[in-house]
Amino acid sequence: MAMAKVTVDWHRHLVRTLSDLNNGGLLLSSVSPMGKPNAMTIGWAAFGVMWGRPTAVVMVRPSRFTYECIETTRDFAVNVPYPRLSEAVKFCGTKSGRDLDKFTECSFTPLPIEGVRSPGIAECAVTYYCRVLHKNDVQPRELDEEVVRTCYPTGDYHRYYYGEIVAVVADPDFGQ
Repeated sequence: MAMAKVTVDWHRHLVRTLSDLNNGGLLLSSVSPMGKPNAMTIGWAAFGVMWGRPTAVVMVRPSRFTYECIETTRDFAVNVPYPRLSEAVKFCGTKSGRDLDKFTECSFTPLPIEGVRSPGIAECAVTYYCRVLHKNDVQPRELDEEVVRTCYPTGDYHRYYYGEIVAVVADPDFGQ
């Protein structure tokens, strides 16, 4: 039986979170307007302090199912998966939540927390629960031409979601 998660300071596992973001990706979880949990692989994000609050900034394209989820709930969770979940991370990066239930397909257990509708993923090491403070769209005219060419060949520009990190939970032995 898994040990219960513990609440930790928002920055406690930040170095590991950023390393994993750049090496395999993290899982962005949300919930649909109908209450269906969803997970999406992300390889781009930022963590820091904005408006005097700990924040996670994630980018989601309007074409993604996660986009409509976050637009509806105005919250999300960022999950740091263990290496053993690498196949599930790949799966969540190649399939759409519109077509199937990724939580069921990957045997993920929703990990709820009070005040945020989007669940975390219990099988992950760390979960950052976030409430959207601000959102804005990438402005193509203001973007480096090489980034436009390499990251947006079809013009499906991201929306940035600036989420206040309202809670962080982790496995008690993670990072020991």
